[in-house]
Amino acid sequence: MPVTAPHPLTRYLQRLTQRVRAFDRRRPLLWDVLVTAFFVTAALIDGNGGWRNTAADPRVAQGQVFLMSLALSVPLLWRRRHPLGALAVMSVATAVSNWTGAWLQAALIQFIVVFHIALRLPLKTLGRAAAMTVLPMAACVFTYPKDSWYELIVPQIWSFALVALAGIAVRSRQDHTQALVERARQLEVERDQQAQLATAAERTRIAREMHDIIGHNLSVITGLADGGSYAAAKSPERAAQALEAIGTTSRQALAELRRLLDVLSDDTPAAAARAPQPALTDLAQLLDGVRSAGLPVRHTVRGDPATIPAGRQLTVYRVIQEALTNTLKHGGPHATATVDIAYTDDGVTVDITDTGTDTGTDTGNGGVPAPGGGRGLTGMRERTSLYGGTLEAGPLPRPPGGWRVHLHLPKDSETP
Repeated sequence: MPVTAPHPLTRYLQRLTQRVRAFDRRRPLLWDVLVTAFFVTAALIDGNGGWRNTAADPRVAQGQVFLMSLALSVPLLWRRRHPLGALAVMSVATAVSNWTGAWLQAALIQFIVVFHIALRLPLKTLGRAAAMTVLPMAACVFTYPKDSWYELIVPQIWSFALVALAGIAVRSRQDHTQALVERARQLEVERDQQAQLATAAERTRIAREMHDIIGHNLSVITGLADGGSYAAAKSPERAAQALEAIGTTSRQALAELRRLLDVLSDDTPAAAARAPQPALTDLAQLLDGVRSAGLPVRHTVRGDPATIPAGRQLTVYRVIQEALTNTLKHGGPHATATVDIAYTDDGVTVDITDTGTDTGTDTGNGGVPAPGGGRGLTGMRERTSLYGGTLEAGPLPRPPGGWRVHLHLPKDSETP
């Protein structure tokens, strides 16, 4: 539905109202003095002689009229700080005006105070305000014919009701606007918090991926480089094979880094789409690289990996990669590893064990560093928890010793 632009006069009145409110917020006392001075002037002008046109008794002394005019207008200065007190003074002045028969028009100024009471004070105070506004009119009942009392009291009641409703309406609108402003502020805070949480989660994910990619491949390259340096003097052919394997592993690491950076970049969505994350079909290449780095690995598979979703396949791949990487780092020169994968109706279960002999750390040879010693265990647990799985990691009894990592990922309930 098209939104029509407001009329130019409406826009002008809105701007004028905003300027008046802004001036009132900046200088409230000055604004109160100006408003009060305006109505005091109007009351004194009426009390200078115009009041006799509507008075029931025009013989009231001029000095008395002057005092009543001030009493009906000056209290307006305290309409915001002490509205009930101001209305009380004006109520007494109104009673005197009605009793004497002056019937000053300045008595209408008290409805400005009534408006502020409905706007600022609890609604239960309107009862007292109604009594102070209506009861002074009862003075007419004792001084003038009784058959005309309703002509004074009933209009007073209606005037009070309309002014009070106007104040309540404005108050409700202000409360609604304030609630909207507060809600917008809360939404802004929540948006910033969600952005911070998303940024932290993305940083954690990137750090985990970088750790998996760089840590594994650098460990393989280090093992190949050490083996090549030992074989250089006795077997140049083995050294050349090690260098070739280093080049292959390096290129693989660079390819994975480029894939990760393509995913993070908004400018190359096509490249990111052409470069999928590792899956279980890439596991043979991972094991070959570990074997070429000098770690014998025995691999057994039961079941069909095609039933596992891509996200779970990546988790299994990264857990195996991390466990074998730590075996390369800490397992010692004679360590061996076993990877046993079982695909069942309940999900996938993976056991990675090694026979590492390095006891110089509290990591248990070839497995995962102890909590706080690196990102390996933390990263594996974070990946596992994403799919409601369980991860157990710890040293094996000695002898023979070693390290075991056990992973279980339940079957995806949404997978057919």
